[in-house]
Amino acid sequence: MQAFGRFLDVLDALRANCPWDKKQTNESLRPNTIEETYELCDALIRSDAHEICKELGDVLLHICFYAKIAEEKEQFDMADVCNALTRKMITRHPHVYHPSQIDADDPKPLPYVPENTGNSGQSADSGSAKATTVKQVLENWEQIKLKEKDGNKSVLSGVPAALPSLIKAYRIQDKARNVGFDWEDKQDVWKKVREELGELETELRKEDKENSTRELGDFLFSVINAARLYKLNPDNALEMTNRKFIDRFNYIEAHSIKAGKPLTEMTLGEMDQLWNEAKELEKSK
Repeated sequence: MQAFGRFLDVLDALRANCPWDKKQTNESLRPNTIEETYELCDALIRSDAHEICKELGDVLLHICFYAKIAEEKEQFDMADVCNALTRKMITRHPHVYHPSQIDADDPKPLPYVPENTGNSGQSADSGSAKATTVKQVLENWEQIKLKEKDGNKSVLSGVPAALPSLIKAYRIQDKARNVGFDWEDKQDVWKKVREELGELETELRKEDKENSTRELGDFLFSVINAARLYKLNPDNALEMTNRKFIDRFNYIEAHSIKAGKPLTEMTLGEMDQLWNEAKELEKSK
């Protein structure tokens, strides 16, 4: 808490005395916030603890900066942000906190109930829904959000419109699952994947770009659905493949430079050979 208070004091001083900080607005900071968030995500997927710590600080700076701007406009301050978040977390976790703890200065959690202990679903001391599995927690979370005064008006309205398409598809499917709209047997999803692939191939053979684009979207959506059902994160998986491709292609390019032969003058066979060398080197790491 001392460190956080020191940081807020420095932010106040910069806002008052630094020409750059003084002129910032929500609109001017927004592009930087997006960039900092992606930099944090990059550090996370690389499991780089040093960079994660640094990028968390950068994201925290933006969060507090927006709160500072709002405080100047007499809209809200950082304490309001923290209090609203705390109330929301307590409200959405009735299996951990009794409703009476929502505005408590020192909220006390209910006794922990492990998963799959045969709990009947009720808390003896609170009468509130007692989720004992991750699935129950997520189902309760969505139902509570729909009941909140300023919460989601529909199940899917909580999915941000600006999310990247791949992540958005995953979140849409996940939210639908939380209210019971999902495959009963995850293996059934493969029939849908094959069906969508067949429809895509049909439109591609017709060289119908508009319908092919539509069917490609359906196919990708079905593959993302399959990944979700098998508890795989498609965005992380694709980013890992992106990085793998970059490393292997850089290996080819480095060897072309070393050999004094531009990539444009290399045959596909030569590039394939170097690609396979890069693959073998990965296995030895």
